Amino acid sequence: MASGTAGGGVSGMVSVVGAALLRDGRVLVSRRTGPPHLAGFWEFPGGKVEAGETDVQALQRELAEELGVTAVVGDRLGGDLQIGETAVLRVYVCTDVEGEPQLVDHDAHRWLSVGELDDVSWIPADAPLVEDLRQLLGISRTGPSGGAANAGPG
Repeated sequence: MASGTAGGGVSGMVSVVGAALLRDGRVLVSRRTGPPHLAGFWEFPGGKVEAGETDVQALQRELAEELGVTAVVGDRLGGDLQIGETAVLRVYVCTDVEGEPQLVDHDAHRWLSVGELDDVSWIPADAPLVEDLRQLLGISRTGPSGGAANAGPG
């Protein structure tokens, strides 16, 4: 289980968290609507860590606000990723997703299998994690559901 870091992260840097939500051997990705230079790119849903929040608390809040779901926040996917000069991104593997993702801050969601990871245009900040995700899905898809897309809710 992830412990997360306390809000704010590295001195002066904005901490951003993302969720690699897993269900039935697939990962949820969300398509951005803005800002204009990022609109249409796909990302792990998430957002900024507020003052006083741990990464886990921020991710649970963001999942509820952005998607209307809850999930168990687990281990990190990859390492810290720099976003420009002012922010750092940390993505966590999330399982046991409760609820169906709603469109709030995005205009589309997709559940991608390991073979579909290259079918979307990833936001530059998340793109370095695709290979880690490919390895994770390659392992997790042989779980109890056998990787079936319609094996029921996570």
